[in-house]
This record gives sequence, C-alpha cells and structure tokens, in this order.
Amino acid sequence: MAELERILIGDAAAAAPEAIVEGLGDEIVHRAMDGVPRTIYQELWHVAFWLEVSMDWIGGIETPFPAHDADGFPSDEAIRRETWEQLRERFLAGLAAAAAAARDAGRLELAIRCPSRPGMPMRTMTVREQLENMAAHNAYHLGRMVLMRQMLGAWPPAAGGYTW
Repeated sequence: MAELERILIGDAAAAAPEAIVEGLGDEIVHRAMDGVPRTIYQELWHVAFWLEVSMDWIGGIETPFPAHDADGFPSDEAIRRETWEQLRERFLAGLAAAAAAARDAGRLELAIRCPSRPGMPMRTMTVREQLENMAAHNAYHLGRMVLMRQMLGAWPPAAGGYTW
C-alpha cells in the first residue's frame, strides 16, 4: 500500500479511520457536550459530505462548493433520515473510493477543476493534490472525533487505537 492510500484508509499517522468510527451507538454519536460545537455524528456526516464532493471533482463533476458553512453539516432532517450505521457505511464507501483513486497511478497527476467558495475563482489541482487535501481534512475531523470519544469514555475502540 502506497503512503497516499495508507494516509486515507490506514493507520499511517494515527488510528485507522474505520477504527475511529467503530463500536459506537446512537446514544454516544448524538450526545452533545458542553463547549463542543458538534456531535460525533455531525462531524462524520461532514467528512462523508466532503469525501463525496471531492470524489465528484476527481471524477470530473463540478459539484458546487457550499454557499454557507452550515451547508456542509447535516440538517436535523438529514440526521433523522440517515442512521449512524448508514452514515458509517457511506463514509467507509467514500474512503474506499478515495483509496482506489490513490492506487490509480496513471491519473494522479491529472489536472482537475475544483469549485471554490462562491465569488472565488475556480481552482485547478491534480488528483493527487485533491487526495492530499482530503486526507488532511479527514485527519482534522477524525482527530476531533477521537477527542470526543475520549471525553465520553469511549476510547480506544475494540480494534485498538493510539492512547497517547
């Protein structure tokens, strides 16, 4: 496994994403905490959303950048519509698609168009750059989820995870 794929789906620099979202039930993922702006569910929904948008861009679909920050997080209706397990599976499917793109060495240097925030110029980057951007974004939000799990006494997961 090459490093780009490992950073997306493996345990290259931290616990593997699959382990971070394992073994959680509705009571934990929807629990609000004082001083924490989102729940674990909302954080994962956000990551899955951006995985899908990024994979659209990699696939040549110029899905628009959200007009508002809130558009990248779930509405109450979206939360009611998708169970934790469905969301987790959607996230893992997005990771698998990203890993497949990382393995496609022939496309990594292909330039793709990536819409920007409204009013900003279109960005052009390579597939590799978009995957690196995705990996950094995932790491940020997955780290938040680990911290929330620690705060809730739900870390490490059964599959293991770094405890420092």
